[in-house]
Amino acid sequence: MPPRTVKFRAATVAAVLALGTTLLAASPQSGVAAAEPAPVTDYCQGQCDDILPPGENGNATLVDILGNKAFGTHPAHSDDQLDRYNGLVAGHAGLTDQKLTDFFNDASFGVAKGQVESVTSPRDDVTITRDKASGVPHIKGTTRYGTEFGAGFAAGQDRLWLMDLFRHIGRGELTSFAGGALANQGLEQQFWPQAPYTEADLEAQVEYIRTHEGARGEQAMADAQAYVDGINAYREKSKKGRYFPGEYVLTGKIDAITNIGEIQPFRLTDLISIASVVGGQFGGGGGGEVQAALSLLSAQQKYGVAEGTKVWESFRQREDPEAVLTIHDGTSFPYAGRPATARGTALPDAGSVTAEPLIHDRTGSAGTDRKAPVKAPAALRKAQGIYDDGVVPKGSLPGSGSGAQKRGMSNALLVSGKHTAGGNPIAVFGPQTGYFAPQLMMLQEIQGPGISARGVSFAGVGMYIQMGRGQDYAWSATSAGQDITDTYAIDLCEPDGAAPTKDSTHYLYRGTCTAMETLERTNSWKPTVADSTAKGSYRMQVRRTNYGIVTHRATVGGKPVAYTSLRTTYRHEADSIIGFQMLNDPAYVKDAASFQRAASNIDYAFNWFYADSRTAAYYNSGMNPVRAAGVDPALPVKAERAYEWQGYDPAANTAAYTPFAEHPHSSGQDYYVSWNNKQAKGYAAAGFGLGAVHRADLLDDRVAKLVEEGGVTRASLTRAMAQAAVTDLRGEQLLPELLKVIRSRPVTDPELNSVVQQLESWRAAGSQRRESSPGSHAYTYADAVRIMDAWWPKLVEAEFRPGLGDGLYEALTADLATDESPAASHGPSGAHSGSAFQYGWWGFVDKDLRRVLGQPVKGPLAKAYCGNGDLAGCRDALLSSLKQAAAEPAAEVYPGDDNCKAGEQWCSDSIVHRPLGGIAQKSVHWQNRPTYQQVVEFPAHR
Repeated sequence: MPPRTVKFRAATVAAVLALGTTLLAASPQSGVAAAEPAPVTDYCQGQCDDILPPGENGNATLVDILGNKAFGTHPAHSDDQLDRYNGLVAGHAGLTDQKLTDFFNDASFGVAKGQVESVTSPRDDVTITRDKASGVPHIKGTTRYGTEFGAGFAAGQDRLWLMDLFRHIGRGELTSFAGGALANQGLEQQFWPQAPYTEADLEAQVEYIRTHEGARGEQAMADAQAYVDGINAYREKSKKGRYFPGEYVLTGKIDAITNIGEIQPFRLTDLISIASVVGGQFGGGGGGEVQAALSLLSAQQKYGVAEGTKVWESFRQREDPEAVLTIHDGTSFPYAGRPATARGTALPDAGSVTAEPLIHDRTGSAGTDRKAPVKAPAALRKAQGIYDDGVVPKGSLPGSGSGAQKRGMSNALLVSGKHTAGGNPIAVFGPQTGYFAPQLMMLQEIQGPGISARGVSFAGVGMYIQMGRGQDYAWSATSAGQDITDTYAIDLCEPDGAAPTKDSTHYLYRGTCTAMETLERTNSWKPTVADSTAKGSYRMQVRRTNYGIVTHRATVGGKPVAYTSLRTTYRHEADSIIGFQMLNDPAYVKDAASFQRAASNIDYAFNWFYADSRTAAYYNSGMNPVRAAGVDPALPVKAERAYEWQGYDPAANTAAYTPFAEHPHSSGQDYYVSWNNKQAKGYAAAGFGLGAVHRADLLDDRVAKLVEEGGVTRASLTRAMAQAAVTDLRGEQLLPELLKVIRSRPVTDPELNSVVQQLESWRAAGSQRRESSPGSHAYTYADAVRIMDAWWPKLVEAEFRPGLGDGLYEALTADLATDESPAASHGPSGAHSGSAFQYGWWGFVDKDLRRVLGQPVKGPLAKAYCGNGDLAGCRDALLSSLKQAAAEPAAEVYPGDDNCKAGEQWCSDSIVHRPLGGIAQKSVHWQNRPTYQQVVEFPAHR
């Protein structure tokens, strides 16, 4: 029995028994209306709220798109949650529980009488009722098949074009589908190599779930098929009725006059492709060991092996004792730590590493942004070129663009009932998934046999609610990022026994010279009305081995090797469907313990949070491999059996995984916060950046204070989140130390002293990036914010580059960028994405400055850097860089882009909902906040 199956059955025997006759009665072919299910009791009693801007409706006909381009009009419910979401920036200071619905939707079950906008019944066993307030679909079925069919039909109504885009992104076919814009080329080149599959591979994953996950696996695939059937039913109806998304016309798929053309049918394997994109964006963890090895080599080259390793480890911060923790009661969960004596580490020879080439046989505009606009019909000219910059602008998706190796986002604040005014736990939580129009997720309520929930699901995999609320509980997630991906160094060989080279396409697998498998995608495109990119094509090629996908070539000890990336969730992109099925099942989730068991069946790396009327709880999910003793997970390891994951079988990519009890989990702690920070003591950081200062400190400090005061309410916890959402981490956490160094002696330069005073005033007022008045589009402390934005990268360089030297400084900044301000165009999701301050040198600066100031530091850097440890020298370096920053004009600090003119500070920070379809949205005030968010307090339970 494969280890994966053992894990499932140990956790879910009780669940299978609980399903009982429900599974037997839920035939996928059944269309006969069953008896009306028992009424669902809503135990939240009006105290559950949610929001997902800009609006529920994500489909637009050609007429809708042309109207938006010509007159700025919007389809109904495509933007009616945007102003409420934006309004919390100005409205949170006076927030009360009664005012929450000024900024959130009422997330109660059902639709009140008089609030019904429409009722659709695509089959006689399901209805889709949409409410007047937001147009959210409330799906109610009398059979399991009908319920899921309705969910698929509603997904087609709200996200048909988006789902089509994402199945093609997952399959590495975006340019052939939507056009050859340079951003489209980049996107498929980022995602496809992470999850390259043949059609047989995708089908095998469907079959694996069906045959290896027991009764729930069979039900999951039946549900998925019903969901796909519902999508296809809407696809056919909208095509015949000519109310399909207008993007199909603009990209040349369907003729606007004759209606000739086709929207390709959806298949079960499309859901696997979409799941691979979603999981790759938000649920990955680890990897990057080759870059880590390069920075380690750079440190060893500068300081020698022993001292260089010590310096590197102090920046790597695997187990920083000062890091903010989600589980802060001292409980330890050892995982992926540094071994006392490492075995099998495979560091490359200096200068030998080269990236594996991906693109071959370019023709025409491939690799360029050359345009050749078509002659568009007069009626379509307003929409010409809407995708010239790509259907998904460069870097907009987490896991793509310059921040591709970084994953994260989302936050959670939960307080135990012991510290709340009502005596029940309160949660304010949600995923931070970037901003798109339409959003990647869609709101829905699903009620049917074995399913009772409201919340969000990623479009295309919405058979179940993925984050939301049940009858008497709510749950959400943040990206965890623990190490579930390793890098192996495979020895290259030649089948005839000749000497291998770095270009060899065979490798040693357990003593046998084995051919690498070649996977390919050939894409071609031509200009359309939507995308003017000139005709072109290329071939993407990856090499697959039993140790994963080849990413680099190098030599180790003079011998040629290939470095491969192997993640536990490869070939298991949709296995997590079992956990989501459980979370939606009121017969399974009845308390915190059953919630944690359900979450443990989700294979991607997430932090899961839960609240009912009695308990707040937490569980960290993920397929954490059991590594061989002595293997260092932070660095590449030799591809030998002695260093493989325990129980590793490459056929289906299965292994032994750490058991439930070894994952960080907790119930009833006084409070929980998460903003992609370190989970618990002993749970080693999978990458750089989990140190003494982290953006989660913005939450932890505020929530700890609320808990100390007691009487926490939904409004007060929401205020804490909203305050953190407009606060500059550098200003709140680092500026006090910077000012202490600077003020250690009088600043005699009057102009420079005035600059320091501006920073002091901003810090005293809360270090916020917030409008002086609603709609002013100007920050209250605009000049101080500009100075900080200009100063931070300069001060980091002035503090660290002299001591580290150019080579090591640049190697470490490749591991972790120094800054991620709201105005930055880099980071995990590019500019205008809301999420900020996740990745940066905040912790390094903090530890170094405290050391220079003579303050205690736990887990210090191996050396002092600012001024070489001398306070006066450090002060001089900071003042010199500050003087440079103060002189930098706003037009250089904020250089402008397609959305903003140079020098427009507020605009540079602002959130832009990146159009994935033909409808654009207005920019709104920056908030570092979940995209979808719930505010919940259950006063009762079943």
